[in-house]
Amino acid sequence: MLPLYVDSTMIIVEKAPDRNTECQLASVCTEPVCKEAVACPVLAENPVMSRMDVFRIALSAAVALLIWSGIGNSFLPVSILGVAALIFGGWPIFHEAFENLRARRMTMELSMTIAIVAAAAISEFFTALVIMIFVLVAEILEKMTMSRGRTAIRNLMDIIPNEVAVRKGAAIETILISDLRPGDIVVVSPGGQIPVDGTVCDGHSYVDQSRITGESEPAEKNVGSKVFASSIIQSGALEITVEKVGRDTSFGRIVAVVEDAEQSSAPVQRLADQLAGYLVYCAFGAAILTYILTRDVYSTISVIIVAGACGVAAGTPLAILGGIGQSARLGAIIKGGEHLEALGRIDTVVLDKTGTLTLGQPTVRQFLTQPGISEDELLEVAASAELWSEHPLGKAIIARAEEKGIEIRKPDDFLYSPGLGVTVVLGKQRIHVGNRKLMALNGIDDACIAKADDIVASEIHVARDNVYLGSIIVADVTREGAKQAITALDRMGIKTLLLTGDSSKIGSAIAAELGISEVIAEMLPEEKLEQVQRLVASGKRVAMLGDGVNDAPALTAAHVGVAMGSGTDVAKESADIVLLGNDLVKFVETMEVARRTRRTIWQNFAGTIGVDTVGILLAAFGFLNPLLAAFIHVSSELLFILNSARLLPAVERFRKPGAANKTPMQRS
Repeated sequence: MLPLYVDSTMIIVEKAPDRNTECQLASVCTEPVCKEAVACPVLAENPVMSRMDVFRIALSAAVALLIWSGIGNSFLPVSILGVAALIFGGWPIFHEAFENLRARRMTMELSMTIAIVAAAAISEFFTALVIMIFVLVAEILEKMTMSRGRTAIRNLMDIIPNEVAVRKGAAIETILISDLRPGDIVVVSPGGQIPVDGTVCDGHSYVDQSRITGESEPAEKNVGSKVFASSIIQSGALEITVEKVGRDTSFGRIVAVVEDAEQSSAPVQRLADQLAGYLVYCAFGAAILTYILTRDVYSTISVIIVAGACGVAAGTPLAILGGIGQSARLGAIIKGGEHLEALGRIDTVVLDKTGTLTLGQPTVRQFLTQPGISEDELLEVAASAELWSEHPLGKAIIARAEEKGIEIRKPDDFLYSPGLGVTVVLGKQRIHVGNRKLMALNGIDDACIAKADDIVASEIHVARDNVYLGSIIVADVTREGAKQAITALDRMGIKTLLLTGDSSKIGSAIAAELGISEVIAEMLPEEKLEQVQRLVASGKRVAMLGDGVNDAPALTAAHVGVAMGSGTDVAKESADIVLLGNDLVKFVETMEVARRTRRTIWQNFAGTIGVDTVGILLAAFGFLNPLLAAFIHVSSELLFILNSARLLPAVERFRKPGAANKTPMQRS
């Protein structure tokens, strides 16, 4: 039974009787929540600004002021004071420039070091110090922006409780969450956070799972409902049977995605790094040419200083991190920056029907039997044949047989033919259950097969020893929001294509209902794969949405494979993106995020090239002095970084238990 009252931070766990195996929570929490967990690399942050950083800037500014005012001349030669301040204040810049030089990398730190040294060489210590201060301040501001990105991502992932209470009979023992394992029963009180993925086995509540599925409204949960780690219970305690813990949960997968987003680089990131190097080479070349033509040291230094691509080099990964973070909030787990980049270029979306456009929870609507065959006999034969099938239509037949109390026999042999159906042996009888193609392959004349009245229903034909027994009509329901998603894709100029193994009349009816531009029906899995490969070969940028084992090859062949969260493990492993909430509208919003991310990155590219080109020309003709050049360099760099920072999810405060939004019942 559920406790009459549970403290809002308490989670009671009814232990499963057997503990032969141990499940561990794999480092998915961070301080201060899981104090004994190993910190995730993406969340391990150094202080943005140390005391030494502040001291370097303050000392350099003070010395620059002394030199500018002339006071420094009264007690020390300017050169000694200036050189000392440059060495101490500019040490981080010089050290990084030296390391880059050893690694044969052309970077902005190296170009700024050359500019600072050149200014000091002609005794322009005030100019050299101001340039150095600009660079130091810019690096701190850049770190602060990147830190905000990490903070936003960290706030994306809600806090998981560190300890749980284990109920052993009447006693309750507190244990670490790392000791949980599948099969335990967790009880979470109102306002508490669910620490695992699992299924509700008792209780009724409204749950805020927006951070996992992207749903804006609290979801009602009762017995049999799926729940996700990090969701917040708003009313009523729930008993949850543990299915996944740690990195296996939806929450853990978000952590892994964020880690990968920072540790891996998309093709556009490599392009940004190359652009930064090329711009430095161009700046040096322009500086040499300027000196040859003008013999003006100030103009030459200004040319070196004004060119910069740090905004692109730092802004690109920040934009990708923000795009992945926003997508995760929508319930879309993107497995790397390269997939986010590819999604932003998609012009064709290929969709499977069952489980993708429809709920994948079909029900039996009608029986069409041959003379002498009862509905129960037809259902018993079909259910026994489908016993080991994973197809939603087969499960619907089994569910109807169980509902009617019909005994389901275990087949002696089972053969699943993708895109056709199943063939089994029951005793001495050979049973075929599937579509018309399967019937034809086994010598059954199509003319004798009954036809359903409902054009959007699926026909499951049953034969025994090559004798047609009848058909079971099964219908599915289209997903809420499917038509809205297709309409939105059409407005974005994206072509939609439905590939289905169902009959042409069913595929055409679904396509017409949802507004899909093209449909190809009665396709085998290998034919779906070939169709996707043809689209890719023709130059189309293809995203494939599916949910089943038979969709996995096509998911892999597309530029971007997208699996529904309710789909099979094979489909989710093959896909580049997983839609946890199974919401096609959220997929469209994720595509918009991907396009916005790509647009932001290319804005930064174009802006950087434009600013550097104009800046170099102005500096070469003497219109920019070194100080103004340094200001343009730093301000443009920060501008492009802040442009990328717009993509970051808004930083949220942690919502304490009980502070969640009200449920629909509470609002009414």
